[in-house]
Amino acid sequence: MATFVEKICFIILILIAFQSVSATKHSIIESKPCKRFVLYYHDILFNGTDVANATSARAANGTGLGNYQFGMLVVFNDPLTKDHHLLSPAVGRAQGFFFYDMKDDYTAWFAYTLVFNSSEHKGTLNIMGADLMYAETRDLSVVGGTGDFFMARGICTFKTDTFQGANYFRLQMDIKLYECY
Repeated sequence: MATFVEKICFIILILIAFQSVSATKHSIIESKPCKRFVLYYHDILFNGTDVANATSARAANGTGLGNYQFGMLVVFNDPLTKDHHLLSPAVGRAQGFFFYDMKDDYTAWFAYTLVFNSSEHKGTLNIMGADLMYAETRDLSVVGGTGDFFMARGICTFKTDTFQGANYFRLQMDIKLYECY
């Protein structure tokens, strides 16, 4: 009798496992994103005098622990362009914050939304993760979106395109979406 009950339990477990596997709609194939595009993120940090052009500002100063701005929080509303020219037409805005999160190296943690309102894209993409600034490329997670990017998931690869002191930097963002609905 115990073997009959064990067999039934085993069959039920197999059916449940099969049903959960077959319920998956989309398979994620890393080498084939369903949507991919490159944007340039331009950040002009407010230095106390450049009110008209600044796109970001310190919301909290560094703590003084270490020499790497540990604890400094920056809030931004930066333009996004299709090429590396700051004065090119913006295709959207990057709105959010980053803070320096290590005492012994320059690294930051980003949380922001790409807001699109152009003829090509409408909606948002939410991005978050660690930016290890001295690495040639860094991957942050695309954790969701709205509009054309409803519930999107993927990777945003940062590459520093230019860095001009503490007041201006430009990042190339290679966005690869692996879940598109």
